[in-house]
Amino acid sequence: MTDELDLLRRANPVPDDGHRFGDGPLGDHAERRLARLLADPGTGRRPLLPAGRRPRLAWALTAVAAVAALVPVLLVGGPAATPAIAAPRPLSVVADPTPVPLERLAERAATAAGAEDAPAARRGTHVRSWSLGMSDSEPPVTLPQERIVRWTPDGRHTELVVATDPRHQARPVLTDEGGEPRLVGDGRVIGRRTFPPSWSDAPPAAHPPHDPTRLRAYLAETAYDPLRTTPELLDAAAQLLDNWTLGARESAALTRLLADADGLRPTGRVTDRLGRPGQAYVYDGAPGIRHMLILDPSDGAVLGLEETFTADQPEYGVRAGEVMQYRAWIR
Repeated sequence: MTDELDLLRRANPVPDDGHRFGDGPLGDHAERRLARLLADPGTGRRPLLPAGRRPRLAWALTAVAAVAALVPVLLVGGPAATPAIAAPRPLSVVADPTPVPLERLAERAATAAGAEDAPAARRGTHVRSWSLGMSDSEPPVTLPQERIVRWTPDGRHTELVVATDPRHQARPVLTDEGGEPRLVGDGRVIGRRTFPPSWSDAPPAAHPPHDPTRLRAYLAETAYDPLRTTPELLDAAAQLLDNWTLGARESAALTRLLADADGLRPTGRVTDRLGRPGQAYVYDGAPGIRHMLILDPSDGAVLGLEETFTADQPEYGVRAGEVMQYRAWIR
């Protein structure tokens, strides 16, 4: 371990005895490098990465490149366990000569919403996720995580987060049977918190509407954004699903919004990261990033979202086709 720590210390771009710190000005060389990374090679003007994502990705991918050079494989369960690669492979889509259009799934969702036994929305979520990112408290490359959040009638809620074994991605390891979130499989608890009563009438805490027009306004308020583009709509939908398990009517409204969005094209069938069959819809309009939406073929409910790189980023050690992040929601 000492050798690895020494390597990390020497790789630290801001040593504790350096004359510049992370919140200080960049040097001339660093300024030139940053300008080159954020400019289009042809014009010197257009950003390489989508607006709103550039600072996050720049820090995240730089950290990932450093860690990847030092720790190419993460061990799950101790030194004697079988190595497991931290970064997942992108989902494989089976091309369909007659893919199901989103409009048809929106119709199926509306039919499901009209059933007498249609499920109602409930606050809370159960989600499996992975991301190529960095924060003050998380490592730059993370193992898949599973999170379950459940609310009680008096306004309290409990959150349980588990780091899961990437060799068994299709097997959920959390359950809330009996109203108590708990671990049931091969995972390591990394967070268990219970929060006091809390009420809010603002999105995403407020109950989501089941009218498409009102739901769009709700999502815009959640994202603090007018949702001008399809990626913005997808991000807002992900925030909604990270807070609510939608009922049939709310799900139908969301599927209608997605069907009316520009640029989402059907690509075929896919098995998601929890082993469920789905229909894949891809948006390629964002520079450098491909968004893949996965819907339940029976009722149009959102099963997952995955983002992959469509171009190499050699400065960060990222290749086209590698996963940036994914989420898979469990209903």
